[in-house]
Amino acid sequence: MRLPGLAGISPISFYGSAAISLGLILFAIIAPKAAASLFQGANDWIVAEAGWFYMLAVGGFVIFLLWLALSGFGNIKLGPDESVPDYTFGTWVAMLFSGGMGIGIVFYGVAEPITHFSTPPDAPARSAQAARDAMEITFFHWGVHAWAIYAVVGLALAYFGYRKREPLVIRSAFTPLLGSRVKGPIGDVIDIFAVVGTLAGLATSLGLGVAQLNATGSYLFGLEQNLATQVVLIAIVTALATVTVATGLDNGIRRLSEMIIIVSFVLMGLILFLGPTRFLLQAFVENIGLYLNGFVSRTFHIYAYEPTDWVGTWTLFYWGWWISWSPFVGMFIARISRGRTIRQFLFGVLFAPAGFSFIWFTIFGDVAIWLDLHVADGNISRTVAENMPIALFTVFEYLPWSNLLAWMTGLLVAVYFVTASDAGALVIAMITSDGDEEPVLWLRVFWALVCGGVAACLLLAGGLGAVQMAAVIAALPLSIVMVLMCYGIWKALYDEVALAASAALPAAPLVSHEGVYVWRRRLGTILGHASRRQVADYLDTTVAKAFDAVVSELKKRNIAATIDRPEDGLRLTVDHGEAADNFVYEVRPVSQPIPAFALVDSARPAGERNNYFRAEVFLARGGKGYDIYGYDVDQVIADVINHYDRFRHYLSVTG
Repeated sequence: MRLPGLAGISPISFYGSAAISLGLILFAIIAPKAAASLFQGANDWIVAEAGWFYMLAVGGFVIFLLWLALSGFGNIKLGPDESVPDYTFGTWVAMLFSGGMGIGIVFYGVAEPITHFSTPPDAPARSAQAARDAMEITFFHWGVHAWAIYAVVGLALAYFGYRKREPLVIRSAFTPLLGSRVKGPIGDVIDIFAVVGTLAGLATSLGLGVAQLNATGSYLFGLEQNLATQVVLIAIVTALATVTVATGLDNGIRRLSEMIIIVSFVLMGLILFLGPTRFLLQAFVENIGLYLNGFVSRTFHIYAYEPTDWVGTWTLFYWGWWISWSPFVGMFIARISRGRTIRQFLFGVLFAPAGFSFIWFTIFGDVAIWLDLHVADGNISRTVAENMPIALFTVFEYLPWSNLLAWMTGLLVAVYFVTASDAGALVIAMITSDGDEEPVLWLRVFWALVCGGVAACLLLAGGLGAVQMAAVIAALPLSIVMVLMCYGIWKALYDEVALAASAALPAAPLVSHEGVYVWRRRLGTILGHASRRQVADYLDTTVAKAFDAVVSELKKRNIAATIDRPEDGLRLTVDHGEAADNFVYEVRPVSQPIPAFALVDSARPAGERNNYFRAEVFLARGGKGYDIYGYDVDQVIADVINHYDRFRHYLSVTG
């Protein structure tokens, strides 16, 4: 369904999300005190009444994903069986990190360890135990648990989007639970939740980022630290984001991500060299041990026996932030992870960015603790308590080359700010355009502006505290959606494995009446690199005739079957009573790059000279993605019947 004049959007998702977002902006502008009061009340209720659910859900996500990665399901690809990753591992990790938590680690790199060190939840303040607890807690908040939240959504989207060929939207993960109803109003509501949650999580990151950027300007240029300055900075960076988001994923976000990961490593290397190097190396080893030792106990520690506001201020805020931001980061990492196996995806997402975070927090957090104890005489702790965004620059004051370090930090914050904003705008545009991987330009620009507007208005409605509370609030419905999503992933994977077992049944020989000459024609099609027009003609003639013959024969046996045309493909559906249990055999033209060793046909149109098209098969359960271009009518019929035979065996096994 498309509205006239607004091609390229999913109407209900777009208008519903836009109305809620713009309504939030107006509410914060017109009645900032009422908005702040509302956010505070909702946040307090969630922390008191639903905090246990956040802790249990996040612990469950970690257990579920580790089991999945180590199980046989880990060999399944996020795409057709022959697909390969779009990006190298290094580029992939860089993009993961810049989209996931780049701004946050700069803001909290010094602030969180020092806060837990000077006001610890369990140990005496400024003691050796407080230092150990500070790093353990920081690792816990920024480690595997954070990325498990992102990985749940990312895995669901990548699996259903690239393996099952569903639209790359949150609702697709609910296909095993809701069947065709996911394409209706229920699915629209799920996507609206995802957009609103993404805006809340993104506003949190942008709020932290602009506070850090303001602190950078204050340190380098004497810029005043206040809300007015921060709103102006948000406007400037949002304008830059609208430019980079218009350049797309490869030209904009990818190149910025690769650049900023290099700058991050250089900055860490300088501080490691300029600071207490031996202490930092020893601390990193001990911090890893502390993290592993407390992994299980921290996962479920909600202070039930010694109630404290600390868990709501820190752990529950982080879990809410990660959950509310998970549709954004999840879709972003799904978008860049096509072609990887589930095991590669999970181990990469869970451990690579977390490992980078551990190095970062050891270098920045432990150097701050060491300086505060041995050089600064508590001045860093006092600065964090009074003005958290300026804490990082206070550390630089006790190191050589402080001005260079400050300039590099400013560059990091600015670029992380831009990459978070434009990646967020791209993801929301994808959700509200029914999974279009290249949404129309005006839609990407619109959401880039809305992201900046929400962050600015939340700051006006209560400062950084209001921004953080919005993330916790938005996370509650999303956490329930994510629990159901885990069940949907498991059910779909179980169904695929069961169907694969059915595929081991003996199949009819794929030989037509032409006998020995069939293989020569098939070899010709393999070497020929068909054009889009040739594959489209093949679908209209050979595949259509085969489908017509199968439908006609099924109807003689009182089995309902239909043929329809989704976009530019051709789909055969055999009705088994419920949409989730229908047999689907679909053939689509899929573009692939011509191998480097193959000659390019100069007769092709310019846009097609580096690509050819395959007539790929996709099934409702268990993506196939193999090419049947060149099969004759009898061969296509035989392939359909073979898959239908396996499907009925699968129903008997799982029913």
